[in-house]
Amino acid sequence: MNFLTQKTPQEINAIIAARIRSIRKRQKLSQEKLSEKSGVSLGSVKRFERSGDISLISLTKIAIALNCEEELSHLFAEQPFLSIQEVIDEQN
Repeated sequence: MNFLTQKTPQEINAIIAARIRSIRKRQKLSQEKLSEKSGVSLGSVKRFERSGDISLISLTKIAIALNCEEELSHLFAEQPFLSIQEVIDEQN
């Protein structure tokens, strides 16, 4: 892993928040409508889009409301084994 180009948690969260904001706008939903549709408070939606700060359950609710739950469910997709030792370790 190249630590000089590795993103910080805040940078990753900001990227995710920007993508969600873009999807929301393409679907012509206001923050208020997304809040109502997802059951996530308006303050949480606004904070998320501004800072990237949100709980996992609220992010999941927003993803469902935007019909993006499939993408979220693939967040940590299966990773291929890199060595025989990893296969052995997985079985123990």
